[in-house]
Amino acid sequence: MLRILLIVSILASSLLSPAFAQFPAAGGSQPKALPGTAGDQSPKGSAKITGSIVDSASSKAIEFVSIALYDKANNKAVDGTVADEKGKFALSKLAAGEYKVLISFIGYANKTVDNIKLAKGQEVDLGTISLGSNTKTLNEVTVTGQAALIEEKVDRLVYNAEKDITAKGGDATDILRKVPLLTVDLDGNVSLRGSQNIRVLVNNKPSTIIANSVADALKQIPADQIKSVEVITSPSAKYDAEGSGGIINIITKKNSLQGLNLNIDAGVGNRGSMLALNGGYRKGKAGFTIGGFGRGMYNTVTKTTLEQTSTVAGITTTTQQTGDGSSHGLFGNYNLGFDYDIAKNQSLTAGVKYGVRNFSNQQDLATRLMKTGTNDVTSARNVAADNLSGTVDVNIDYLHTFKPQQEWSVSTLYSRNDLTNDFDADIFEEKSLTARQRNLNKSINQEFTFQSDYQTPIKKNQMLEFGGKGIFREVKSKYSFLIAEPTGDYRPETDQPAGDLTYHQNIAAAYSSYTYTTKKRYTIKGGLRYEHTFIDASTNEGMVGVGNYGVLVPSVNASKTFKGTTVKLGYNRRIQRPGLQQLNPNFNSANPQNITIGNPELRPELTNNYELGLSKNIKKTYVNATFFGRFTNNAISQVRQPSDTLEGAIVTTYENIGKQHAYGVNIFANIAATSKINFGVFANVFYTKLTGQTIGQNGLSQEINNDGVNVSGGIFSQATFGHGWGAQAFGFMQGQQIQLQGKQGGFGFYTIGVKKEFANKKASLGLAAENFLSKRFKMHTELTSLQFNQVNDVYLYNRGFRLTFTYKIGKMTMEQPKRKAKSVNNDDVKSDGGGQQGGGGGQGGGGNAPR
Repeated sequence: MLRILLIVSILASSLLSPAFAQFPAAGGSQPKALPGTAGDQSPKGSAKITGSIVDSASSKAIEFVSIALYDKANNKAVDGTVADEKGKFALSKLAAGEYKVLISFIGYANKTVDNIKLAKGQEVDLGTISLGSNTKTLNEVTVTGQAALIEEKVDRLVYNAEKDITAKGGDATDILRKVPLLTVDLDGNVSLRGSQNIRVLVNNKPSTIIANSVADALKQIPADQIKSVEVITSPSAKYDAEGSGGIINIITKKNSLQGLNLNIDAGVGNRGSMLALNGGYRKGKAGFTIGGFGRGMYNTVTKTTLEQTSTVAGITTTTQQTGDGSSHGLFGNYNLGFDYDIAKNQSLTAGVKYGVRNFSNQQDLATRLMKTGTNDVTSARNVAADNLSGTVDVNIDYLHTFKPQQEWSVSTLYSRNDLTNDFDADIFEEKSLTARQRNLNKSINQEFTFQSDYQTPIKKNQMLEFGGKGIFREVKSKYSFLIAEPTGDYRPETDQPAGDLTYHQNIAAAYSSYTYTTKKRYTIKGGLRYEHTFIDASTNEGMVGVGNYGVLVPSVNASKTFKGTTVKLGYNRRIQRPGLQQLNPNFNSANPQNITIGNPELRPELTNNYELGLSKNIKKTYVNATFFGRFTNNAISQVRQPSDTLEGAIVTTYENIGKQHAYGVNIFANIAATSKINFGVFANVFYTKLTGQTIGQNGLSQEINNDGVNVSGGIFSQATFGHGWGAQAFGFMQGQQIQLQGKQGGFGFYTIGVKKEFANKKASLGLAAENFLSKRFKMHTELTSLQFNQVNDVYLYNRGFRLTFTYKIGKMTMEQPKRKAKSVNNDDVKSDGGGQQGGGGGQGGGGNAPR
């Protein structure tokens, strides 16, 4: 039964992508690779099998039915195809032999045509084959093995997340930690092969909240609603040129059910609780969905220690600081969707989504300043920081399908994010309140996108894609810094005046992509994309001289399978535009010893990526190894300097001064021990070399270098048992990370979970535990330069337990699925993550990223 389900999902997915190769579970079969893959290794000949599929009740043709051809000698699938819109199918270039045909489609009973004998050059017509409805047996299906964990395509790797037991009550961060090639730190910042210059999409859609902070945006997506995660390491010309590290596309669960349904998910734990309601109604050609997810975070404690020295004008100041902090937050995601089948081959999709992210942080800092020849100065600072946002996304999309894989789409998207990022600080000396400070920063990031795409197959082994896109963005950030006496009113701080940033960014883009599969089953996919960016930016001090720029982005991907080993080669050029967290000139001094300020004159960086991938099935083990090189010039780098005005303080800003070269390997292995138990291991190892500039003690620019090896890896396992029981475990360890001016400490993370299903899988109860063997985890960071040294320890108290409950209401029947309209795919913005800066700094002073 598992083999049948795999074939159905594989062939259905092939309608969406011209480039597809699938890794089956142990003991599964490899379906035919369609145009755009290198996985087709079926024996070739001159025989042919044809036929047509109809509904047994209505005698009407059933389109897009999955056809799998099995060799009777070994019962392995050797070929496959999909019926056209008239229900007709053909399997050609077959070798002589004995076969059977398996016919399957969602909502219908599977049917097997057995004892098919083919002679050389013979054509066999199976005639009209009727399929009967199977809707009443949906609850009786028994899966006897694990679904494929990894799917390989010519330009990406797909991680199937549907069976994650520990994800209940969690968010997308919990899932991404388990995806090969990705690294997620304890603040939720995501890296792909060591680079945070990535784009994150949800169902191929961007959002302005993701532009502001990937880490915070992921907290809005409930983990148990994620179907799969696509890691696009070598994006084709169809994707926006932004994201030097690659693209992550999170696919949420969808269905094509008829009727009414409502799913209730709830969870409660010592560090957070969640409640989600998701429902849908579909009747005939129209469907409606409504959903809401809310997650509260509490009881999150952080302790920090900071020791740093800085030298200004020959005077050295040593700073010692301790911090005690706690945080709480509320994250929500609410949506209303509508889709309508205008005609048999045309569909319209619309949706409105609202996201809320309210995060508050309280931190008490105790600081001691020591200078040679003077008395020590001690002070205390209580900081309350608020990071609040509301995001609205509205989309309308149209899709016209002419025949399988030939389609034209028009997509539109309006997105707006309103962000408030403030902090208040009370300053104490000798336990007496001496002053108060306030930083106000409000931002609005809005954009409108229009795009049109067309794709068509050419013959049976080629695919042509082309399209155009326009993005119109406006970002406004207003900031001010105020001071007050203990009992007085706030007044503007003259040394840090108020200001405004207005940033208009319009992008015009066009692309063309071509996929070709040779007779020997080599697959080559190449393309060109051109993007021209128009920028009009200003602050209260006048225009910012960023200027317009254009970039031509080539991409080439190739793959071939040799005796079960798939080899992939890839090259692409990517552009990385700065995000508003790097552009925003707001002076964020929530921690006055660790100050951040953006640079509105940043220019984009360009990266060349190369990769060689090898993958193979060895009995019940699947192994994937990818070797890569990444070369970035004009890199946007964090630069830290001692403050000229604040004693002992380090100021962090951003400059286009760096070069970043990285060489490494990603290794992943999945082992299906039995049909119900599987486990896997993964490791990421790469050498990185960074070059930049800093200001030396003589006031002149001096070159600095740093290099080293970055290592991370993990292990996971999952099992299903009888009577609805299941279990899962996961562990991950991140080694130190090399930075331009030092190295950031590593961390570890592990979780286990069990789940019990009841009432014919309509209800489930789960229990998960995270980091339960240790009270806290320490992150140790060391930064150095000619003018300062900094050692920062952050202690995270993240031991957690949660109990989850799920219940499904409603009776649904399956219908023949329709292709829904495609949506806007803006993957062109750099985010600086959402974690805290080192040194016990609080949240505050950030903003939305223009994309």
